[in-house]
Formats: sequence, structure tokens, C-alpha cells
Amino acid sequence: MIRTVLLQAGSQGFDPMTLVLWGGIFVVFYFFMIRPQQKKAKDQKKFLGEIKKGDAVVTTGGIHGKISSVEEATVTIEVDKSTKLTIDKSSISLEASKREQK
Repeated sequence: MIRTVLLQAGSQGFDPMTLVLWGGIFVVFYFFMIRPQQKKAKDQKKFLGEIKKGDAVVTTGGIHGKISSVEEATVTIEVDKSTKLTIDKSSISLEASKREQK
């Protein structure tokens, strides 16, 4: 039965509507999946480039803290009055004030 269906589908030849359908699927996929992801990655990269001492941040692990120093690839955050953690810049997920707004 599957062989019959495949033979019938292959014998129809080129159908321009199939090309239009696949093109439409690609356009929808691009605007709903790829483009928002690219925008989010661009915003995250911009945010990591602009962080400065005193900003309140949240790490990807859920640790809340205030930035006490910024280096090229790492950031030291103050979690408590006497506790400081050195983490990679890439592990900062968002600014704490933005999280409270959502």
C-alpha cells in the first residue's frame, strides 16, 4: 500500500504549489523561530558588554548579587556583605531590575 502511494506521488511531476508551500513554511519558521532567537542573542551580547560595577544581576544558576568588579572574561559578584564569587561573564543571565519588571 505504501509503495502504491509513493508511486502515485512520484508520477505527478513538478507541482509549483509544493514549492510555494515549502517556501511559506520556511518563511513562518524564520519569523517565529530563527529571528527572535538571533535578536535575543544580540541583546544578551550587548548586555554583557555594558555591565558595570554596582549592577544587580542574576546568574543562570539563580544566584542574585551585585557586581563588584569586571574583567575581560570574568565578573566578581558580591552575594553577601563578605561573600564574593568570581564567575564567567557568560553565566550572567539578566539584570535583576529587569527580572522584577517581568
